Amino acid sequence: MAKTLVLVASLLILGNVFFSHASFSPSVIVDIATIILNNYCSPEKLVGMKEAIEAASSNTGILNMPDAETLANVLSSGVQHTVSDPRLKVSYEPNYAPAVPPKLPPLPPEQLIAVIQNSMKLDILEGNIGYLRIDHILGEEAAEKVGPLLLDLVWSKILPTSALIFDLRYTGSGEVTGIPYIVSYFTEAEPLIHIDSIYDRPSNTTTPFFTMPDLLGQRYGATKSIIVLTSKNTKGIAEDVAYCLQNLKRATIVGEKTAGGSVKTDKFKAGDSDFYVTVPTAKSINPVTGSTWEVTGVTPDVEVNAEDALATAIKIINLRAQVPAIIEGSATLIADNYAFENIGSDVAAKLKEQLESGTYNMVVSKQSLESKLSADLQTLSGDKSLKTTSNTPALPPMDYTPEMYIELIKVSFHTDVFENNIGYLRFDMFGDFEEVKPIAQVIVEHVWNKVLNTNALIVDLRNNLGGPTTAIAGFCSYFFDADKQIVLDKLYDRSSGTITELQTLQELTGVRYGSKKSVIILTSGATAGAAEEFVYIMKKLGRAMIIGETTAGASHPPKTFQVGETDIFLSIPTVHSDNSAGPAWEGAGIAPHIPVPADAALDTAKGIFNKHR
Repeated sequence: MAKTLVLVASLLILGNVFFSHASFSPSVIVDIATIILNNYCSPEKLVGMKEAIEAASSNTGILNMPDAETLANVLSSGVQHTVSDPRLKVSYEPNYAPAVPPKLPPLPPEQLIAVIQNSMKLDILEGNIGYLRIDHILGEEAAEKVGPLLLDLVWSKILPTSALIFDLRYTGSGEVTGIPYIVSYFTEAEPLIHIDSIYDRPSNTTTPFFTMPDLLGQRYGATKSIIVLTSKNTKGIAEDVAYCLQNLKRATIVGEKTAGGSVKTDKFKAGDSDFYVTVPTAKSINPVTGSTWEVTGVTPDVEVNAEDALATAIKIINLRAQVPAIIEGSATLIADNYAFENIGSDVAAKLKEQLESGTYNMVVSKQSLESKLSADLQTLSGDKSLKTTSNTPALPPMDYTPEMYIELIKVSFHTDVFENNIGYLRFDMFGDFEEVKPIAQVIVEHVWNKVLNTNALIVDLRNNLGGPTTAIAGFCSYFFDADKQIVLDKLYDRSSGTITELQTLQELTGVRYGSKKSVIILTSGATAGAAEEFVYIMKKLGRAMIIGETTAGASHPPKTFQVGETDIFLSIPTVHSDNSAGPAWEGAGIAPHIPVPADAALDTAKGIFNKHR
């Protein structure tokens, strides 16, 4: 209420400031405020205006005005600021003549054809992509008159295309009744969809708009790609159409943010003066978003300059044309190679269902396709390692000097000896066996020998993200005696259909820690991959106590597969620990013997060892 009192008061004050020569009555200000009160589309912003107008009506002073246009501009600014709506406008137009909306006159068929052809642009682009530009959206009445001709001259050419670019960059006018007509051609006949609600203030009525069950001609359908082009000149009803299609997930908007116009504005004369008030008298509320495009405009899904929108749209459609083959190829690779056959087959089938449902119709770039495919694969499988990936080639081997190796090892491993001769070893990544083998002696001398003669050992894998599993058997072997070879795990490789036994090694570089001294392994939710395999083995064989958090539940190191001849690559785990009861640790992770927060695990381990020493 305070805001509206300020509105009327500011109008009167502005009148007193700016009027000093020509005669002017404050009643005009009251007329302006009354017009806004009775016609503005958001009356909730005007609470208290009626009382303010009644108070202002008692001011009957005569004011003088040097510059009516300047006053109109200042009044506009005051009104817009007070109500926070730039569409409200006061103008001074002594020669104003109301515009008469053009009506389609009766025309012979050949002239009607010429009118339609001049108001629309139609083209079939390379790749069977339809292009349709319209600069004015026809309403129900006009559509009924020219409907058969539109079908013959325009729609019959668009229907056979595989995708459509709908150009609204130059569309600045239209009829509100045209909204359901256009939207309905891009949706199914059933069920009917509530697409918009228009509130008309003068009549105080709300009209809901639904998609139409019956249309002249065939629908374009609900699955073929549609790109709507927009610019800062896209205004009014065209914005409503774009907003509806965008929020129905039926079209992708490419271009610039639209003008942020109105579904309907009217111009009113203020009393007997030459002042006029432009007021948005109706407003659109989208039932999907509960919001509107008015004032704020429609934000495109892909924002580019208007002149680049068409080329961008063509690129998006060409990408979408490849999507079915990419999804089908991905499904086949997963079904044939994913470590757990039943899960792989289920994921592949559901991925194809996702494709059929049209959820991939809205991708706009290779990155968005990869992101969606990764998210779907991880959701369907529960496996964070099953995803898209880049095909980054391995770095060539580095030619390190012995001194460089020593420095590298020092920063890769952390060792310590705590109270009561308790050893501590931390490393955050497992190395490949073939890469580690040549420097094994260096690692033994500069790392292993520092903890070898301790009474007990804490192995800290809380930050270990995994790596290759080829060195797991060798590392495990240091914690078992040499007199007996032990099967640590059996790994099933889905791609080759083979099972490989991981066994302790008979020969090692350096001295074993042995099977008698106590070992505690620290874990966290970040402990993943090869580190989990090591934890799994040590826990399963009763060789170590696990303290900390349940591990990540990742997978054995995945392999990279190219999807057909495309530049899309998949990371697919192909190996799993051979466990007849189901996944051993993959997916679920490994639960610790003593669950504590990761940052408390080290102190907990020290406490246990110190208590028993």
